[in-house]
Amino acid sequence: MKKIFLILIFTLMTNAVIAGMNDNEKSKTIECTGIYYANSMIPQGELELEKIVHSFSAKKFLTGYLIKEGVEEEKLNKELLKIVDVRYGKPYDEKTTKECDDFIYKQISDSKGEIKKIAESGIY
Repeated sequence: MKKIFLILIFTLMTNAVIAGMNDNEKSKTIECTGIYYANSMIPQGELELEKIVHSFSAKKFLTGYLIKEGVEEEKLNKELLKIVDVRYGKPYDEKTTKECDDFIYKQISDSKGEIKKIAESGIY
């Protein structure tokens, strides 16, 4: 009985790791990526450079991550452009960006460190 229980637990844990992101999580991640993308286009005179760099870095990290998760690059680009079209020209929304940061940092292991690494590298 113990063996069966352990095998069941192991199987469930393995399936959870293999499953990756569900559709809702992917949609929210794509939405946040689009928000970061739109933020990165705000002129430096209107937004602190640190926030622009964070947005560029987050967009770069998440784009690569989503492609690794199986989102087709062409589809991803179309979705991102839809979000940018809606948000372009609008002021930076601190609350929405913070919500995305919180979601991404919770959803994707070490995303905060990876985004910071990209920002510090200057290659975004």
